[in-house]
Amino acid sequence: MKKDVLVKGVSSDFCNEVIESGLRFFTREELETLRACIQCGRCAGGCPSGRRTSWRVRKIFKKTHLGMRQAVLSDDDLWNCTTCYTCQERCPRKVQTTNIVRLIRNIAAQNGYMKAPHKAVCGFFFKTGHGVPINDETKLMRKELGLSEIPPTVHSYPEAVAELNTICTESGFKKLVEG
Repeated sequence: MKKDVLVKGVSSDFCNEVIESGLRFFTREELETLRACIQCGRCAGGCPSGRRTSWRVRKIFKKTHLGMRQAVLSDDDLWNCTTCYTCQERCPRKVQTTNIVRLIRNIAAQNGYMKAPHKAVCGFFFKTGHGVPINDETKLMRKELGLSEIPPTVHSYPEAVAELNTICTESGFKKLVEG
């Protein structure tokens, strides 16, 4: 066995990095559940996205445990999770799977691995205040349902888009997406 090939590019601190990155949002106890994953497969077995894509959260977690930082961050499948929380609800070890996947995505994005479709959604957000803008078909459907054509969100308050962009700029999010 070629150990040098298996170890090349591996950081034994990646699990710690993921946990530390999330302490602003979650408790250490919640994040430490990452280490509790026993690869039982209940997460993958119930995943709606996994039925239609090659997304397997347990594969990502295994690579995270092994310290395969680059392989995890560059994995296109990381972006196939729909964040439905099915895996997290099914986990017998109470691993905070969806929350941890979101943290890994944050690290991936900070390292330049955000996928083009996600950047496009962010572009809509910067432009309209929504990831999915209201189009003519949606306006018609809303009208037929007896609703106003435009919901009482940023679409109804265009000045709020400028505020959103200020927040996105000051937080560094806009630079992350556009950079």
